[in-house]
Amino acid sequence: MTKTVNHWIGGRTVEGTSGQYGPVTDPATGAVTTQVALASVEEVDAAVAAAKAAYATWGTSSLAQRTAVLFRYRALLDAHRDDIAALITAEHGKVHSDALGEVARGLEIVELACGITTQLKGELSTQVSNRVDVSSIRQSLGVVAGITPFNFPAMVPMWMFPLAIACGNTFVLKPSEKDPSAANLLAELASEAGLPDGVLNVLHGDKIAVDGLLNHPDVAAVSFVGSTPIARYIHATASANGKRVQALGGAKNHMLVLPDADLDAAADAAVSAAYGSAGERCMAISAVVAVGAIGDELVAKIRERAEKIKIGPGNDPTSEMGPLITAAHRDKVASYVTGAAAQGAEVVLDGTGHTVEGFEDGHWIGLSLLDKVSTDSDAYQDEIFGPVLCVLRVESYEDGVALMNASPFGNGTAIFTRDGGAARRFQLEIQAGMVGVNVPIPVPVGYHSFGGWKDSLFGDHHIYGNDGVHFYTRGKVTTTRWPDPADAPAGVDLGFPRNH
Repeated sequence: MTKTVNHWIGGRTVEGTSGQYGPVTDPATGAVTTQVALASVEEVDAAVAAAKAAYATWGTSSLAQRTAVLFRYRALLDAHRDDIAALITAEHGKVHSDALGEVARGLEIVELACGITTQLKGELSTQVSNRVDVSSIRQSLGVVAGITPFNFPAMVPMWMFPLAIACGNTFVLKPSEKDPSAANLLAELASEAGLPDGVLNVLHGDKIAVDGLLNHPDVAAVSFVGSTPIARYIHATASANGKRVQALGGAKNHMLVLPDADLDAAADAAVSAAYGSAGERCMAISAVVAVGAIGDELVAKIRERAEKIKIGPGNDPTSEMGPLITAAHRDKVASYVTGAAAQGAEVVLDGTGHTVEGFEDGHWIGLSLLDKVSTDSDAYQDEIFGPVLCVLRVESYEDGVALMNASPFGNGTAIFTRDGGAARRFQLEIQAGMVGVNVPIPVPVGYHSFGGWKDSLFGDHHIYGNDGVHFYTRGKVTTTRWPDPADAPAGVDLGFPRNH
C-alpha cells in the first residue's frame, strides 16, 4: 500500500481534504513509493490561521522560553541525523553521506538560533539632547512562510524556520512535493522538543498552495529558494501584496583556474563541486574557466577522476553519486549533452547512456564533461542542474573575469591560484555574492549569510546569519524624554535636593 504524506498543522498530522495527491518516487528504482497531499486554498487558510493563533502567545514569549525549546530541538535533531538522512535518500536519491552533510549544515542554523539572545540585543543612546534618550529594538513580524526546493529537503527549511521562530514569528513551510517526508519529521521533532502547537506548520502542495501563501493577507514575509524564473515570480507577487521577500534563484557558478594553480587540487575540487549530489545544487561548479595553456592538462585530470566515480543507489555505502530526482529531469539534463557537439563543444565524457545493474528503471545519468564550450551554447547559458561540467578556455585572467561577469547569474564563484594578489583582486572584481579562494563551494558558515547577486537573488536580504535575523524582524526606534524629579510641580517633594 502506498504511504501518504499529509500536512502538519497546529501540532498534529492533518489529512489532506482536497482529494489531490502528487506522486513521490524512489529515484533509484523509478517506483512510486508515496503520495503527498496537495493543499487547497482552504487548507492554506487553515495553516495560516493556526500560525496566526499561535503567534498571539509565541510572539510575546520570552527569549529564555524560545531558546530552551531550540536547545532541546538541536539535541533531538542530532539524535535523529540518520533518520532524516534516510528519508532524504529515499525520496531525493542522494547518497547517505551527502544527506548527512545536508543535515549537519542545517544544524548550524539551529545552533545560531540557540544564540538568538545576543542577535536581538537592541541599541541605546543616552542624552542625545537634554534628558532625551533614543533606543532601537527589533520585533517579530508575525506569520512568515517558506517555500523550499527538492534538492535540499532538510537543509534549506532549516535555513529558514529556526531563525524565524527564534525571533518570535510563527512559520508555514511549503516544501517541495517531490520529497516531502523530511519536512514532516523536522516538524514532529520540533513538537517533541516543546515547540507550541501552530508555531511551525508544514503545508504540502503545488502552485495552488504557493499562490495561496503569496496572496494571504496574514502572511507578513516569504522566503524562497529555487529557480530564477520562480524566484522572480515569488518576489514580484509577494511584493505586490506588501510582503517582505527574500527569493534566492538559480546559478551558473564558475571556477577560474590560473596557470600557477595546483592542477591536481583544482581537478579534485572541480569533480567534487560539479558532480557531488549529482550536480543538483545551486552552489555546484558547472563551468570551469581555464586560463592559458593549462586547459588540456586540467581537462585530462578532471576526466581521469570523473571516470572513477561510482554511481549507484544512495543507500549503498559504496555509491559516490546517486540518481537524479525524476525521469523527466534526467532526460532534460541529457539533452544538453546530446546537443553539445552540434553547438561546438568537445564531448570528453558522455554520461547519458548510464544505467545501474539491478536498478534499470532508476533515474540514472553518468558524469558528462564538455570541453571548449562556447558562451552562446545552451549548455553554458542554462542552469542544467545535473552532473554536467563545462570547460571554457580563455587567454588571460582579465578575459576570464570578463566572461564570468557577463553571466546573468551571480551566486557563487571560485578561483584556484597560488598568487595572493590575484586572489585578492578576484575577490574585489568578481560580480558574485559568494567567493571561494581555493575553495570550490563557498557556502558560508551559519553566522555569515548566504546569497548571490544579479539573477541569483531577488530581494534585499540574504538568507540566515545577520541578514536572516534582520529579515525576520523589523526595527523600531523610541525617543524618550523624562522630566527630572527635581523639576516636579511645587508642593510635591520626591526627596531630590534642588542643587542645580
